[in-house]
Amino acid sequence: MAQEVLLTAAGLKELQEELEYLKVTGRQEIKEKIQVALGYGDLSENSEYDEARNDQGKLEARISEIEAILANAKIIDEDTLSTDVVQMGSKVTIKDVEYGDTYKYQIISSTSTAKDKGSDYLTSDESPVAKALIGHRVGDKVEVEAPAGVIIYEIVEISK
Repeated sequence: MAQEVLLTAAGLKELQEELEYLKVTGRQEIKEKIQVALGYGDLSENSEYDEARNDQGKLEARISEIEAILANAKIIDEDTLSTDVVQMGSKVTIKDVEYGDTYKYQIISSTSTAKDKGSDYLTSDESPVAKALIGHRVGDKVEVEAPAGVIIYEIVEISK
C-alpha cells in the first residue's frame, strides 16, 4: 500500500504544473534532442543520442514520481492549521537554547519544490529539525541530532 503524502494546496498546484510542463514541453524537447542526435548517424558511437535517451529516462522517472505523489496526496487546508501544535505546513520560530539565535522554519512536504513561503528556511517534513518539532507546542524544548552534536531548540511561536 502506498504511503499518504501530505501537501498544501500550493504544493499540489506546484506539482500539477510541473507534471503538465514535463508531459508537454519536456517530452517535446527530448523528442527534438533525439531527432537531432539521430541525424548524427551511427548510434553505437553517438554520445548525443545516449545523452538524449538518458535525459528521456530521467524525465519519465520524474513524471512517474509526480503521478505517484498525486495519486496518494492528502491536501492540508492551511486555513484550518492549528497554531497549538507543530504540524506539516506550520511556520515555527525556534530559539537555540545554548546560543540564543532564533530561526523561522516552515515545514513543507519532502516532495515540494517550493522556493520561499515567507520563512527564513523551508524544511522538509523528513528533516531532523522538522521531525523533532512536529507534535510539539510553544515552550517545548526539542533535541535535534546534528553532525556537530545535539542542538536544543525551544519553540517560541507557531503560526500559519
